[in-house]
Amino acid sequence: MTKPTSLDQAIDTFFQPISDAIAGFIFYSVPVMGAQVPLIVCWLVLGACFFTVYLGFINLRGFGHAVGLVRGKYAKPGAQGEITPFQALSAAVSGTVGIGNIAGVAITISLGGPGAILWLIFAGFVGMTTKFVECALGVKYRQINPDGTVSGGPMYYLSGGLAQRGRPRLGKFLGGFYAVSIIIGCLGIGNMFQSNQAYGQLLYVTGGEGGPLVGMGWLVGIAMAVLVGLIVVGGIKSIAQVTSKLVPFMVVIYIIGAVVVIGMNAANLPAAIGAIIAGAFTPSGVAGGFVGIMILGFQRAAFSNEAGIGSAAIAHSAVSTKDPISEGFVGLLEPFIDTVVICTLTGLVIVTSFPPETFMAGSLQGIELTSAAFASQLSWSPVPLSVAALLFAFSTMLAWAYYGTKAWTYMLGEGRAAQYTFSVIFCIFIVIGAAVQLDAILQISDALIFIMAIPNLIGLYIMAPEVKRDLGDYIARLSASRADG
Repeated sequence: MTKPTSLDQAIDTFFQPISDAIAGFIFYSVPVMGAQVPLIVCWLVLGACFFTVYLGFINLRGFGHAVGLVRGKYAKPGAQGEITPFQALSAAVSGTVGIGNIAGVAITISLGGPGAILWLIFAGFVGMTTKFVECALGVKYRQINPDGTVSGGPMYYLSGGLAQRGRPRLGKFLGGFYAVSIIIGCLGIGNMFQSNQAYGQLLYVTGGEGGPLVGMGWLVGIAMAVLVGLIVVGGIKSIAQVTSKLVPFMVVIYIIGAVVVIGMNAANLPAAIGAIIAGAFTPSGVAGGFVGIMILGFQRAAFSNEAGIGSAAIAHSAVSTKDPISEGFVGLLEPFIDTVVICTLTGLVIVTSFPPETFMAGSLQGIELTSAAFASQLSWSPVPLSVAALLFAFSTMLAWAYYGTKAWTYMLGEGRAAQYTFSVIFCIFIVIGAAVQLDAILQISDALIFIMAIPNLIGLYIMAPEVKRDLGDYIARLSASRADG
């Protein structure tokens, strides 16, 4: 980004005390064995571990069935919904696969060393089960509107599910609190942050401070806003049509590039894997030692795949299916793709390219470190990597525009006018994000995204027995159909 203007500084000065207070509350940390442990990260990881054990490791034993569902193997005609399981998965993945997969992983490894990768993988695996529960409930308690469109997500299963259990006031409060949080949060982390980083990448590849795009953030923002607006105005069908083509393309291209670099560094791979395993349990020079390195990995995974946040359930709710549990299986693939595959590959590219004393020295941070790792073997890679970052940012904006719209209509009522109003607001914030630096506001929105995990997981715990019964019934019916067939 360009240097902050007086307007940027004035806005940040005004919002900084508010931002610090909100972030300090939501990301409140306690000392554990010398490490500062954010309670919200513990809340997310403990929830993921609980659901994984409670549902009998469905994240592992249901993986093959999940792939079959995405391929359309179990499709049933006449099911209500707007999009296919593959489109639902693509739309949801577009909301989680973003700049964090490229820059965030690099920052985590710079701080915690190679060992953070192992804990990141572990957190990704257990997060798969949280996504299973969220997506299953999202479909079960969704609302089919008169025009055939679908509205769903945590707002609906918190209010509807808890009302069925004789707790309507609690459900209404938690659903409303969730909706307000995601509306504000999506305008920051799912919007302004993405356009801000996209402009930063364009600036970088066109010559930086001496290039033609200096001071042109507003123009880049307008261009992105027009593209996003043209797509999101068509609702989830339009978004899914774009993301179902864009997401596989950008994910496959990134994976191929990462695998090529790792392959070229094959001689360093055994030592890198050894450093990851050893560093996960006996880190040296890392604040907080073992607990510190574990929390860094958990935190990156939680921030990347958003398991426990509930946002992806909004997209999955629109799927065409007669069995809510089936979409739970589809949903569990999301953290696997986002965290176990993409984040891990980013980590391996860095660890096989540089020795720990290089990437932990602090001379390179974030996407610069990832770009340098790719460039160490493929000198031309920074440009396509920047393109990938732009695509990641664009697809994230599409998904979060839909999430915000559904929360907006939950609060204000369904209708085209309400949807178009939020779309206009969302697009205006894209321009703002690209044009100015709003660090304090982005910190507030980031915090609000993660506070959604509090009402969401409360609801998931309460409804966990229901999900377990539905899963048992689904598996029994699936086994019976296989025996008959």
